[in-house]
Amino acid sequence: QVQLVESGGGLVQPGGSLRLSCAASGFTFSTYSMSWYRQAPGKERELVAAIASAGGSTNYADSVKGRFTISRDNAKNTVSLQMNSLKPEDTAVYYCRAYNLFRFYWGQGTQVTVSS
Repeated sequence: QVQLVESGGGLVQPGGSLRLSCAASGFTFSTYSMSWYRQAPGKERELVAAIASAGGSTNYADSVKGRFTISRDNAKNTVSLQMNSLKPEDTAVYYCRAYNLFRFYWGQGTQVTVSS
């Protein structure tokens, strides 16, 4: 059974940091690219960051470049998102997604709230 379980969300003040993690199981993690998406209230889900299966290639939404870093550990079947210099507009539910040419899987999401 495929599972993607996000953790690490919470409430943080503007300028603060959070580290999200996604633990994967039930599929061959090292053969899937991984990404983080987010969805704010009333808005469409948007891509935040992605990383290739071997971890050598990453890309980011312009809104998070220089503040967020995606990484993965294929030995532990985990992908992480380090979020620094958080802004109120980063408030959203953050989702982990695994994908290859044939299929994709979503996690259940974790809430991130940036507020003073």
